[in-house]
Amino acid sequence: MTAPLDLTGKVVIVTGSSSGIGEATARLLFSSGARPVLAARRADRLASLSADLGGALAVPTDVTDPSQLSALVDATVERHGRIDGLVVNAGAGFHHRLDEVDPDAFRSLLDLNVVSVLTTMQAVRPVMRRQGSGRIVTVSSGTTRQAIPGVGPYAASKAAVNMLAEVARKEFADDGIDVSLVLPSITATEFRDGAYLPGSPALRPGAVAHSPSYVGRVILRALRTGEARIDIPHGPEQPELYRSTTT
Repeated sequence: MTAPLDLTGKVVIVTGSSSGIGEATARLLFSSGARPVLAARRADRLASLSADLGGALAVPTDVTDPSQLSALVDATVERHGRIDGLVVNAGAGFHHRLDEVDPDAFRSLLDLNVVSVLTTMQAVRPVMRRQGSGRIVTVSSGTTRQAIPGVGPYAASKAAVNMLAEVARKEFADDGIDVSLVLPSITATEFRDGAYLPGSPALRPGAVAHSPSYVGRVILRALRTGEARIDIPHGPEQPELYRSTTT
């Protein structure tokens, strides 16, 4: 693991930043002195968030469209001259039993949850390679740690993300790029139509829904440390999971 990164002044793209974990991460980056770049499909929400974050660069982006990813990278370099970090967070939930899954809907999910992870990393890599440094954090899911009926298609997409991140960490290392994997537990976001509130019981005994800002703080830890993998445990939030490396 490389030396801790001071986020002050660092330029970090956050995909899926119009809500949930992405929005929380962008706000935390701004509070930490970084320069977040906001990327998501909902332009109105990005504009509002940009206003809250001192006019942060907001680029409406459909991450499943490679041309829009290229435009995102170009706009970031034009504004800031570099890309120090990337949080690959855009994605969607998809909770169905296997015999209920529509194959076409599953293909669309894989395009967003898996293919776009690859193409987003591909889009920023040339810039980071020229710089000789960069940090990429991919956001996966704790559902990949066990087989739970009803979440198979979603968990399968996130299991693919795990492998992409682990391989990218090895393949990008010679360019000075650290690739990290963060696996949240159940989080109170728009997933499942906002079914959970922070701290509420969730799915299994002992599990509670975590706040997006809690996960965001762990993502900032990964950006700072460049460590390979952080599994966020089920159960109550544990500030020590991020406090020792982010304060």
